[in-house]
Amino acid sequence: MARCAVVFLAVLAFAFAAQAFEVVIDGKSEGKVFEGIGALSAGASSRLLMEYPEAQRGEILDFLFKPGYGASFHHLKVEIGGDINSTDGVEPSFARTREEWEHPRAEYFDRGYEWWLMREAKKRNPAILLDILQWGAPEWIGAEAVEDDPDPEGLPSEAVKRRNQKKFYTQDNADYIVAFIKGAKEHHNLDIDFCGIWNEMPYDTGWIKLLRRTLDRANLDRVRIIAADQCTRKPWEIAKSMLEDEALMDAVHAIGGHYPGMLRIEEEPALLYNAIPAAKQTGKPLWSSEDGPWKGDWEHGARQLAMMFNRNHIVGGMSKTIIWSLITSYYDNLPLPGSGPMLANTPWSGHYEVQPALWAIAHTTQFVQPGWRYLERSCGMLAEGGSYVSLRNRDDGEEFSIIVETMEAKKEQPVVWKLEGGLRTDAFRVWRSNKDSQFDRLEDLTAHWGNFEMVLEPECIYSLTTTAGQEKGFTTPPEPAAFPIPYKDDFDATGPGKMARHFSDQGGIFEVMKIAEEKGNCLRQCIDRKGIEWTAHLTPEPYTVIGSTVWDNFTVACDVMVEAVGYAALYGRVGKCPQSADAPEGYCFRLYDDGAWKLLAVDKELASGRVELGKNPWHNMAMRFAGSKITLAVDGTEVTTGEDNTFAAGMAGLGTGWNCARFDNFAVRSPAAQK
Repeated sequence: MARCAVVFLAVLAFAFAAQAFEVVIDGKSEGKVFEGIGALSAGASSRLLMEYPEAQRGEILDFLFKPGYGASFHHLKVEIGGDINSTDGVEPSFARTREEWEHPRAEYFDRGYEWWLMREAKKRNPAILLDILQWGAPEWIGAEAVEDDPDPEGLPSEAVKRRNQKKFYTQDNADYIVAFIKGAKEHHNLDIDFCGIWNEMPYDTGWIKLLRRTLDRANLDRVRIIAADQCTRKPWEIAKSMLEDEALMDAVHAIGGHYPGMLRIEEEPALLYNAIPAAKQTGKPLWSSEDGPWKGDWEHGARQLAMMFNRNHIVGGMSKTIIWSLITSYYDNLPLPGSGPMLANTPWSGHYEVQPALWAIAHTTQFVQPGWRYLERSCGMLAEGGSYVSLRNRDDGEEFSIIVETMEAKKEQPVVWKLEGGLRTDAFRVWRSNKDSQFDRLEDLTAHWGNFEMVLEPECIYSLTTTAGQEKGFTTPPEPAAFPIPYKDDFDATGPGKMARHFSDQGGIFEVMKIAEEKGNCLRQCIDRKGIEWTAHLTPEPYTVIGSTVWDNFTVACDVMVEAVGYAALYGRVGKCPQSADAPEGYCFRLYDDGAWKLLAVDKELASGRVELGKNPWHNMAMRFAGSKITLAVDGTEVTTGEDNTFAAGMAGLGTGWNCARFDNFAVRSPAAQK
């Protein structure tokens, strides 16, 4: 009977193998070095994360960075703040004036949240790679390059872009990048590994070489340059310049392109992938230096990430993929909501969500590490739909992992993994994700004559590995809760130089400051001119928003002081904040330094007038909504009541023109609290 059973099993194995797709995993076919999976905190996408309660904040950071627990990112790329709107808001600069640049102070290198985020990432994973890139820069940079040019106000977009490029590609800006890197080390003990050029803007080959020389003179030769972070149909154009310029070739460590496979589903499939031959000819590593589906769900997030991570290498020959965004930690009414693999944008509640996309990332990051090598003969497409990549640990030659996705498969497909070239053949640990359940440990696979057999289900992600230590992190976050109302902030609990809690700057910089003439703090809008923008006419006049888009009937009030000429403003019922220099979709109540006032619905003037302000520089502004009725008051005296139905609900906010102004005792009251 025993002999019959063996024969029967052998027959079954033969039958399985006869219909199975065979994949040879050749341990001797080592190819490109895998350089990691990363994420990008930029465009103010992490704005609200730092304000979470400490317990939940720590849990979120563990899911992002702790090895063998969640996303376990290998690489963190952050924006060098430039005081300009870079998608979902403004990230502050460490030197917003030449005076600050020439006389730096430690507190300048603690503005915003990117320094903090890099520290927290390093705390959880000391091996994580750190990367920096500019979207824009403060206005003072490169001022001498355009001192004879016309004022940019009113110029067409293309003229503004050319002017900005003249300013950006200067020694000033190379020095600015060096100062950021040195500040990271001096003030935060952070070593920056890579730096980019200018996000998705035309590159300047002379300036790239200048940056390399500037880094080297500052003893930062270890910092490697990634270029040129181009997008759409142009991510690999710089390769042609590199092939013709030896100094440029030496200056650039890796060629980074944005969204290289984005057109694969259009009429010209893999158009951007097919543009790579010149880039491959350079011999440089190829990176997808910004990528992603901008979703955290299964259908549009996890599925797309699984295909992207594999196919960026199989089709495009890339060794690293970095996704935007690291986390959705910005208000939902801002551009591209829901872009990250986690949702954490209600710090007042402590609630957050670990989304399916995070586990799609874990299927690669928890099973391979930077420095492993792709097994080039063992990466490819599956017969019935899907793809697979195989990688080997260079430090332990027997250890390897296979990452498989079957997103385009319509039916089950049997596969035989045939191991060759000195790889371990004792057992495979298997993890799987599908629409219904993510990152589940399945039964181990046992070898038959050195081969592993399995049936791949459609629309799944699999990780097969000889390694151990993977974990599906689990927590129980608090329940979601609406933004609290009534809400007030006198800014005294926030340290000078910091952002005010829950405010999201869309233009300008709103920073807490000590009030010199009396005790306590206030909030100050401190930018008096637009900086060097990522793309022309993207940054609006300064404003910052807070609260909930479902607020309908409420009063927003604040004490304001215009420092010189200009205005201070209250915003109410703000809905969409556009990714442009346009005003937000909501009501704006402006009070000018001379006593003039206006009520606007976006750019449409609804009412105007003038009040006597007197000698006191501080004044209280209030705007009340009750159905279609809007009431404005200055220093407790009503100045107008009118009717308008343009906007029914939305957030509150503060604003100015391109002038400095101060705000204190901000408050939002519900109708019940107004009685």
